[in-house]
Amino acid sequence: MRIGILPRWRKAADAETEPCPYSFTVSMLSDKGCLRSNNEDSAMYSNPQPPRPEARRGLLALVADGMGGHAAGEVASKMAVSIINRVYYHGSSEPHKAFQNAFYEANRSIYHTARRNSRYQGMGTTCIGLVLRGEAAYCAYVGDSRLYLVRGDAIYLMTEDHSVVMQMLRQGLITQEQARHHTDKNVILRALGTKPRVLVSTWSQPFPIKADDQFLLCTDGLSDLVQDEEIKAIVLAEEPATACEKLIALAKTHGGYDNITVGVLHVKAAATAACPEDVHLQGATDRPMSNVAKECLQ
Repeated sequence: MRIGILPRWRKAADAETEPCPYSFTVSMLSDKGCLRSNNEDSAMYSNPQPPRPEARRGLLALVADGMGGHAAGEVASKMAVSIINRVYYHGSSEPHKAFQNAFYEANRSIYHTARRNSRYQGMGTTCIGLVLRGEAAYCAYVGDSRLYLVRGDAIYLMTEDHSVVMQMLRQGLITQEQARHHTDKNVILRALGTKPRVLVSTWSQPFPIKADDQFLLCTDGLSDLVQDEEIKAIVLAEEPATACEKLIALAKTHGGYDNITVGVLHVKAAATAACPEDVHLQGATDRPMSNVAKECLQ
């Protein structure tokens, strides 16, 4: 993955008083892959428009990867995206705090549902969430589902997996290439719903977005099988809907042994952008910033 230098952060415009200078084209696509009999991933996109009061909260995209066996993982991931969506848009605090609170509520609900129903015992889910509001982006996540940014001719990993392998990588015990092929690469350290409390990672401050930025959310069914440079090339070459289709097809040609979910959000200048509701949903159901991102912003 190329590590470039992004512009220093600047103060983003107040979304409460300033018109949003951007519009968004969004596509989200989910596939059960080549080997699984069911799809335990879930995805959701929301972008309320005025005069709805929720419009001031901005655009929200979520991707979740459930676990816990047949049906249970699917229940956990669907609960996560639905609850986070509802709680975030009905929150009264600023986006950073509202996002955290929404993840905490999803964790509590999934955990107590599993405790009350033996069929769902041990279920949980990863979740990656992105909010675009005004000129700023906000992120919250638990587990190893990822957020990438494609800006210019570079791709940036904007999150750090909560996994055993990522912990080993941070400690310098293995290389990035060894991490990609490590036998424990899917052993995660955090998930929504497996414990009564969970630590939710968020960025410590809003991230300023630019026209032509492209954000990509995905489960490990994509990131395990498709190289970062392959992701970048497809995202830059295609519109979001086609990019999602091609990325999933590529993951399946590489084995497709897990469910695969991907969402692409293209930021466009408002004067030339597609309508904000231009969204393609197919096969999708209702710690501080990563060290890589920090390095890019020095």
